Amino acid sequence: MIQFENVTRRYGGKIAVSELNLEIPPGQLFAFLGPNGAGKTTTIKMIVGLLRPSSGTIRLCGHDVTKNNSAANRLLGYVPDVPYLYDKLSGSEFLQFIAEMYGLDRRQTAERIAEQIEAFRLQEFVEDLTESYSHGMKQRLAFAAAMLHDPRVLVIDEPMVGLDPRSVRLVKDLLRAKAAQGQTIFMSTHLLSIAEEIADRVGIVDEGRLKFLGTLDELRRKLATHETSLEHLYLSFTEAERLQADQNGATSQVPTPSPLAREDGPP
Repeated sequence: MIQFENVTRRYGGKIAVSELNLEIPPGQLFAFLGPNGAGKTTTIKMIVGLLRPSSGTIRLCGHDVTKNNSAANRLLGYVPDVPYLYDKLSGSEFLQFIAEMYGLDRRQTAERIAEQIEAFRLQEFVEDLTESYSHGMKQRLAFAAAMLHDPRVLVIDEPMVGLDPRSVRLVKDLLRAKAAQGQTIFMSTHLLSIAEEIADRVGIVDEGRLKFLGTLDELRRKLATHETSLEHLYLSFTEAERLQADQNGATSQVPTPSPLAREDGPP
């Protein structure tokens, strides 16, 4: 499970994430949505230990990711939006390297690598150097590497970027299967159709604040609409939030009359 308790992250005077409180239980596929610059990537980097919160606490399966990062990372699989591989290693060598990093023994390593090669259909290119891979091939290998140690928590940033339709279907089916097996999945995506199809719950973040948390049905009720498309719901919600913010800003700029002022003017 993933827990955020009053998490804030600042960059100098700018607040990228503000007082985030969120809990994602085991077996849930959670989609994190929001416009560019909303705080999604900063949130992910804090989960995986690449950034420290300015304040607040993040826990993975009970482990504080700041105070006990090693224990948290052993339970975590991470697929970034841009896969980082070692160009001069083949796909199988890269998977071997990842298995050794997680301390898998020889038997586990052989079994897990064979399973991931089969699951992500890497057979045709797994013995080639990764420098020759297309983006989609790199993405599939990154997924295989993230799944290799059977993590309890999977964090994915834009999982479908560069994948062909068959690979997209493969990844969607696999994520649903992993959630059904009890894995906690945190997915950031701009592809609302993907979130609509596979997510159990969504969170909408904007300007560093979590604006909505719930199911699609709960979002429909909040907007008092029968629209079924997440795209329509998302746009309606964010536009309503922007309009409310503009109205609040305009109201705050209206000058407050001085208590000494008189309606009939100066004496």
